[in-house]
Parts: sequence; structure tokens; C-alpha cells
Amino acid sequence: MNTADLGLPVAVPSTALFTDQYELTMVQAALRSGTADRRSVFEVFTRRLPEGRRYGVVAGTGRLLDAVENFRFDATILDFLTERGILDETTRKWLADYRFRGDIWGYPEGEVYFPGSPILRVEGTFAEAVLLETVILSILNHDSAVAAAASRMSVAAGDRPLIEMGARRTHELAAVAASRAAYVGGFHTTSDLAAGFRYNIPTAGTSAHSFTLLHDNERDAFTAQVDSLGAGTTLLVDTYDVAEAVRTAVEVAGPGLGAVRIDSGDLLLLAHRVRQQLDELGATDTRIVVTSDLDEYAIASLAAAPVDAYGVGTQLVTGSGHPTCSMVYKLVARAEGDGDDAPLRPVAKKSMGGKASHGGRKWAARRPDEHGVAEAEVIGTGPVPAELADRQLMVPLVRGGEVVAREPLDAARERHIAARAGLPMSAMQLSRGEAVLPTEYV
Repeated sequence: MNTADLGLPVAVPSTALFTDQYELTMVQAALRSGTADRRSVFEVFTRRLPEGRRYGVVAGTGRLLDAVENFRFDATILDFLTERGILDETTRKWLADYRFRGDIWGYPEGEVYFPGSPILRVEGTFAEAVLLETVILSILNHDSAVAAAASRMSVAAGDRPLIEMGARRTHELAAVAASRAAYVGGFHTTSDLAAGFRYNIPTAGTSAHSFTLLHDNERDAFTAQVDSLGAGTTLLVDTYDVAEAVRTAVEVAGPGLGAVRIDSGDLLLLAHRVRQQLDELGATDTRIVVTSDLDEYAIASLAAAPVDAYGVGTQLVTGSGHPTCSMVYKLVARAEGDGDDAPLRPVAKKSMGGKASHGGRKWAARRPDEHGVAEAEVIGTGPVPAELADRQLMVPLVRGGEVVAREPLDAARERHIAARAGLPMSAMQLSRGEAVLPTEYV
């Protein structure tokens, strides 16, 4: 099934109200002043990475493209805005025909980014481009935060699979987006069936403690689960006594038991004890899955333990302490006059306190060293140096209002793995540090 063909809305038939009121008041004022159609360039970037992070991960691009396509003002929405006194009649008529007809370029989903990277560039008239600010930032800030946390957890886990299981720890729609972003960042499966349905992500799940507590004893619970799901299932063994549960699990399912899950206690100690017990019982191929408020540091601490898979919830869907990437959407260039051929003038806010930005329509490239490892993120506004021509990072996403860059989610996931592999080894360190690549402006 190609889930992109489902045409499912984000939550409502239109994404037009996923915006802030001042976007509309700016459009109304620009229409009145005659500047609404002035050609403009907006860029998405972040001035800094979250504290201690070495790189960021672009995620949410596919969702962003859907949101741009669904950004429409129907009669019901326009009535609401008019009744609230937000729109005058001229703006209402303009919005009734709104379609984004400009161009969008950006880092492809799964790519890594650094401070100042022009993650997304939106080009069109001021009015049509400024309206997209909030929905673009809400998607990229959330999904990229989750993907960055997922990537760090993936590095910590090495070759061991990761299960996303945070749906109960966030908003129901954010949970679906988080599952998607986690998959881009390196997770293998999700427990969220909505994410599995919408994005074709592999799903996983067996039973909770409530299922064991439902039965008169643990043996009855394990028997019921094995009878239903087969010996290859995963049995939860920490409801009562772990050692007794492991013994009962193997007696019920046999040495072909698929896996046991440990959800509490000293996971490092328990993993070693359970592995030894399983081997002594002849269940040498039975895997050990651990859960219980894991983050990248807890996963790294279990690297030497006989653990076969990790299940992560709260810390993943909240960005492991950094639930946003602090991305901003800024006007960086605008035409000096009316008409498509009017030259662009770089513009930038003059600001104190670390909020300064660089004006101009930008390109970005990643310069490698003599060994092919990335050594700098190079950003410029003029001609691209010949040696960087084939190293450019931005790709067309929308041309003339038409999406041109839809791709399978697996493509973004594979791209991230490749992009991460091209960074210096220090990018994989979980210890606090600065961005692994410097940003150079030329």
C-alpha cells in the first residue's frame, strides 16, 4: 500500500488555521499597502543546536509538503475569521483563492544540519509565503527534535533494534508524527498503529502488566499469550518475580520462546541474570528486550549487557530533553520593486542578544577533507565555488506550487544513515560538546 495516496488530512480538511493571527494581519496590511505581491525569500534555520548536541536531523519534510498542499481557506474557515474581525473583505477574497504557487528548496529529509544551515527556502510573493511560517516551523521543530533524539539513541544502540513506544506520552497526533520522525532517525518499529497505517512503518507489541494481572497466575497468562500468538511471542517477565517468570515462560513456550521483556529494576544486572538463566534452560536463542524510561545514555550504559532490543517512549517523543530545535522562519531577501524581474535585495534583522541573522538567498554545501569526511558546512549567497558544485545540499521540493519531491519514508531513513556516516567520529559521542562541523559563510 502506498500510504501517500490515502490523502489523509492532518486533523482537519485544511491546514490553513495552523497559523498565528499575525500572519493574516500582515497579509491584510500588505494588500492595503500594495506590497503583498512583492517577490520574497524566506529561510528556515536555527542559530544554535540544543545544548550538547553535535548535529541536527531534518525530519518532517514529507508532512510539511502535505501541509502546504492542504493549506486552503474554505467558506467555513473564512466565515470564522470574518466573524472574529480578523479579516476585511479584500483579504477574505484574496484568501478564498489562496494556493501556494511559489518554490520551496530545502535539505532533503534525513539529512543532518548545523547552526545557520538554510534547512528550507521558501520563495514566492510575500503574502503567500508568510502565511506558511507557523505550520512549517511547527512540523520541522517537532519532527526534527524527535529525529535527533532517535539518531542519538540509534548510535548508542549500535546494531540492536529500537522500538518506538511513546504514544501514551504525548498528544495523539504528535504521537503519529513522532513515530515517523523516530523511524527517520533510525528506529526500526513502532507500537503506534496509526503510524503503521499512515506511513507503513513496521509495528510491534505483545502485552502489558495488566494482561498478567488479569489472570489468576503468571502461568495462565503466559499460556494464553502463547496459545494466541505462538511461541515466538515476547513475554513480559517482571510483573512479580523475574527469575520465576523466566522459568515459567520457558516451560510454557519451550526453548523456542521468541523473547522476554524486562520493564523495571536494575536492567544491567537483570539482563545478565536473565541471559544466564535462559541459556541454562536451553533457550539460547530467546532474545531479551528492555524498556523502562530509556534514553540514549541509559541505552549506552547497556552496551555491554546481553540485550537484544530496546523499547523507548517518553524520552524519545519529547526529544530527550530538547522538544524543539528553535528553528526560525526569516525573510532574507525581497524584490526592490514590483515584477518578477525586479532584483532581490538581501535583508536581515539588526538585533542584540544573539538573534542576528544573515541576509541573502543562500546555498549550502558540505566540504569534505582529504579522506572524504565532512569538515565544514559552507553557506553562501554568491556563486557556488566549483569545488563545491557537486556538494550542494538543497534540493527542489516544490516548483510553481507543485510538489516535486515526494519519496518513500525509507529513502529518508537511509539518507540519514548515510549522512551521519559521513560526519567525523566525534559526532557519535554522547558527551556534551559543540556542533561537530563549523559553519563558514562565504
